Amino acid sequence: MASTPLIAFSSLEAPAQGVMVLLAGDGAILPASISEALKNQIARAATAAKFKGKLLSTLEVLAPDEPGVDKVLVLGTKGEAELTEEDWLKLGGVAMAGIKGAENILIRAEIDEPVSGANVAAMALGVLLRAYEFDRYKSKKTDDADVEAGSGKTATISFASADADTARTAFEAIDSVGAGVVLARDLVNEPANILTTVEYTRRIEALRHYGLEVEVLDEVKMRELKMFALLGVAQGSPMPPRMVIMRWNGGPEGEAPVAFVGKGVVFDTGGVSIKPAAGMDEMKGDMGGSAAVVGLMRALAGRKAKVNAVGVVGLVENVVDGNAQRPGDIVTAMSGTTIEVLNTDAEGRLVLADALWYTQERFKPKFMVNLATLTGAIIVALGNHYAGLFANDDELAERLYEAGTVTGEKVWRMPLGKEYDKMIEGKFADIRNIGGGRAAGSITAAQFLQRFVNKVPWAHLDVAGTAMSSPSSEYNQSWGSGFGVRLLNRLVADHYETR
Repeated sequence: MASTPLIAFSSLEAPAQGVMVLLAGDGAILPASISEALKNQIARAATAAKFKGKLLSTLEVLAPDEPGVDKVLVLGTKGEAELTEEDWLKLGGVAMAGIKGAENILIRAEIDEPVSGANVAAMALGVLLRAYEFDRYKSKKTDDADVEAGSGKTATISFASADADTARTAFEAIDSVGAGVVLARDLVNEPANILTTVEYTRRIEALRHYGLEVEVLDEVKMRELKMFALLGVAQGSPMPPRMVIMRWNGGPEGEAPVAFVGKGVVFDTGGVSIKPAAGMDEMKGDMGGSAAVVGLMRALAGRKAKVNAVGVVGLVENVVDGNAQRPGDIVTAMSGTTIEVLNTDAEGRLVLADALWYTQERFKPKFMVNLATLTGAIIVALGNHYAGLFANDDELAERLYEAGTVTGEKVWRMPLGKEYDKMIEGKFADIRNIGGGRAAGSITAAQFLQRFVNKVPWAHLDVAGTAMSSPSSEYNQSWGSGFGVRLLNRLVADHYETR
């Protein structure tokens, strides 16, 4: 794996060595504190490059008039409105893109006035998220793919701030969130021959190190609990199914937890209703919803969130052998609901049916949010920039929308309704696992899930377009994005932690 840069914080008086990053305002106005010689040199370069300080634009000056400095990178910060949290993340990502290969970097966190500690911390998180590379299986790693310099030393990035202590404290909290995002990205990027259900379980169990309680339900226990919807998906694979429960107890004793449930199909061939060969390799990422839940729980534990939280992931592999589930089979979920399996490639909702029912019945949570790479239909509807949001509770839906707006992990609410519910009524069983034809595919999937939540406030996030193979951004160049970790962390932090 590419090395993670070391982040430090210092005063604005800290001397620069190696590379210095400056923030420029409208018209490429530079901080008054830099030397006149450097300011004049940058002004000449800005004129030649027509650099005006536009948000996220860059200007590079080599061999500057500054002792000990080899390069200056100037970042534009002038936008149409006040900079948001995501803008600072993007600035950090753009800075990281411009300083890869350097060992010592000083980023001066001031424009026409000092940058707040919270914004400095957000920029530092953007640096770390952009630095991420998944290269552990490459026998030769290029300098361009590494955060490390040619010498092999890990880069040290120091943020010079007027309030270094505040910035440091703010970063200590969100650094754990960044670690959760990185963990989620790693899990999604891993090939399925490595990240089997057993190996995935082992990696989750390792999170006990951060204070999480981890419990594993094996196939025997799930049979005792009558989780035949989940078990039906797994029956064609030699990899044993698992349900893994993570608990973080950071709130008042006895207070109902918040709950997050993830689809963890470690590979999805489609089963007997097999997928086309083209693109099937990407189905290693069909556990992106569960990866977000695992990353979130790592983040909450790492920052010692003042909340009781439960994360539940159903881990299966959907492949074909002589024992695989067939179209036309009927299974009984843990709730007692009978399900006609008309398409074995609509397997994620079967896994979530038992995971959701188990979570609401055992933990009596304040709410449940499930995440799943559930339908291609949501990509048809929303593309790759928004996750689909379905909810039975307006307040929870609004809070998720607001959290998505702040973090840049955006969600868009889609409808639920009795009209769609009729589309999944079964002919030979209570319900069927697909609707009628191609119409409203993501909605009928959500209607299916709603059958297993009772009256608990619930939201379903269809992350098929955002958890994997989503567009790259200033702070994400990874195939597996880690989408959902920052979104749900913000939801918890803003509304559900004990003050």
